[in-house]
Amino acid sequence: MPTENELFNAVDALLEQVAQDDLPDPAERKRLREAAGLSQAQIAAALNARREAVGNWEAGRTEPRPPKRAAYARLLEGLAARFPAPTAESVEEVSTAPETFTGRSTPAAAPPADQPRSRPPRAAPPQSAVVAPPTSRRPTAKRATPKPAPAAHAADPRFAHGPLAVIDVADGEVSAYCLGGLVLDVPAKSLPALVEWTLTEAKLGAPRLHRSGKDADPVLVLTDAAAERYGLPVRLSDEERRAGRLPEDHKILKQLGKANWQLTRRGFGPWARIYRPAQGSKRSCVQLCILGWNALDERSWGHAAHLPAPDLANLLGTYAERVMTPRGSTAVTGLELMTALHPPTRASEPDETGKRHREYNPGSLGTEPVGCAPCEAPDGHPLLAHLPRFHQRTPDEVLMEEAYDWARPLTDDECTKRFVVGIDVNMAFAAAANGTIVGLGAPVHVKQPVFDPKLPGSWLVDLSHIALDPRLPSPFTPTGERPTGPAWYATPTVAYAVELGHQVTPLQAYVRPDNGRYLDGWYNRLRDAYIATMADLGVTPSMSPEEFLAAMDAHKQNDPQMAIVLTAIKATVKGGIGKLRERPRGGGWRPGQSWPALARPTWRPDIRAAVISKARINMHRKMLKLADATGQYPVAVLSDCAVYASDGPGPLDFLPYKDGKPLPGGFRLGVSPGMVKHEGTQTILWAEGAREEHGHDLNIARYIKDGNVAATRDTGE
Repeated sequence: MPTENELFNAVDALLEQVAQDDLPDPAERKRLREAAGLSQAQIAAALNARREAVGNWEAGRTEPRPPKRAAYARLLEGLAARFPAPTAESVEEVSTAPETFTGRSTPAAAPPADQPRSRPPRAAPPQSAVVAPPTSRRPTAKRATPKPAPAAHAADPRFAHGPLAVIDVADGEVSAYCLGGLVLDVPAKSLPALVEWTLTEAKLGAPRLHRSGKDADPVLVLTDAAAERYGLPVRLSDEERRAGRLPEDHKILKQLGKANWQLTRRGFGPWARIYRPAQGSKRSCVQLCILGWNALDERSWGHAAHLPAPDLANLLGTYAERVMTPRGSTAVTGLELMTALHPPTRASEPDETGKRHREYNPGSLGTEPVGCAPCEAPDGHPLLAHLPRFHQRTPDEVLMEEAYDWARPLTDDECTKRFVVGIDVNMAFAAAANGTIVGLGAPVHVKQPVFDPKLPGSWLVDLSHIALDPRLPSPFTPTGERPTGPAWYATPTVAYAVELGHQVTPLQAYVRPDNGRYLDGWYNRLRDAYIATMADLGVTPSMSPEEFLAAMDAHKQNDPQMAIVLTAIKATVKGGIGKLRERPRGGGWRPGQSWPALARPTWRPDIRAAVISKARINMHRKMLKLADATGQYPVAVLSDCAVYASDGPGPLDFLPYKDGKPLPGGFRLGVSPGMVKHEGTQTILWAEGAREEHGHDLNIARYIKDGNVAATRDTGE
């Protein structure tokens, strides 16, 4: 038996190991609060925080940020002095209780044969030490402090180790880094064996998002070292990159084939899916994410692919927990999330023999693609094969519901002001998706219909008689120009014309009687993910406008890795909506021919048009409210960004707030989707100089953020 001094020395060593962390672990935080008889609401009130935030701190989902962190640490320190942890005797009494998984591995006896070997996380510097990407993809000595795994992991023992793992090799040892700091030893010597290990031992994956859906398959993220270890090229050749996959005769494909593993039609690319046909309800599928093949596009994921493996596991795992396990690019994941929340089929009621069958799941898009209306078809679609090769369709032939790209010259009065200030709508497409009624089935052609604002579809109607103030863009065209005759519009656009008090008489329409609010659940999940991530970055819904603007100035510096998660969430929204009208990709396609995306039930250009239409209308409605109340008009609009001339450099210098309350129906500063944030400020001289140098049709909203007119164009999709 160890002596008392030896025990104390061991405890002192542990204290030195955790000295850098001024907060106890989440479970201890909860114990101390409950021991004092305090509620989460009482602590939240004392710290000027939300009750939900305190709950997240106690569950280990988030950590408090300064200055609340110091105050919370002081509270816990005081409670710990009054309510010390159980004594050694009481610990011995409960030491024989069954061990539960907490997301962190601890020194223990060897695991059973059916359990993967694990080891505790390695010592690491504070997370703030990892900011700039290292020059190599291999893990470096700098590693972020592992965050505790969310408690949800213990709810389903099949997925006890989280949704995914980053596979890396160091000193000849293969390791799987999981969410929460858990590290598993990987015994697999080949890629087929790695897939087998993942499905039989690793306990990776995530439960379904809908009771009629499917559990998320485990994802293995391969670093360069791991790719090399398992016989994969670290980088694709130019030919392989253009094809998006390895050639069919590659040795890895032969290995997989010998082990009876199959690939999807996309082949072995950056997001390869390896599977065996399902046996009943049991799925056998693993998805790979190969970093060296640009699986994590920098436009959506920043420098995530260059992070050390533990940090990348936490980053991707957080995204998977809040959005869903990634299935490919953020655009692909955004589309897959729609299906995961509205599975195409469900189990029927038992028949006379007691057997259940698959049947259509009401509210979903079903299992088969539906055709689009001719006006909804993009150029090159098979429905347009009869048109001459270089035919340019006019507004009365094609539905053109796109985001705003409009600008106008400044008036003399606006030129006397000092600044141009841009405001940007948070998650504009997500906010527009909320509550929008969209078609679920095929379109029905109607001649001379009576307009119904609750009936989704495309309407041929003449809105050219509607005249609005020229200082505002027209709500009916993406260019902001007044329509010149009949044109096709989605339901939200025509409904807005009626809202403004104008008569509309459609000439014909393609409507969808089978409809519903298909995107509501999609919006809710992405909204919650966005709000939770912003809270991690120190921005909460309870803030005043002044507090919100101050917090936004430095929110990305508070936690650079959470900032990457935020970017990925926003890219999931835009990409998912854009993917509803995916165009042909790759060589070999010719106009008039079909392309693979058309075979998807989620290829729905009409749904995309309805969301973009509503987003543009929402923007115009707020601009009109502001103009009527204050006489201020935008000088440029790009998608969800509007630019105004202002005497001061901030949004509060021109947005009307009375007693802290915004203009009803107008722009409102805040973190929630549909509210606005400060996009950027430049001087009036900059605006006039840019237009003088680059042409008077230059849209300064595109460059208001940093003033660099040579910046890459963003189509908003």
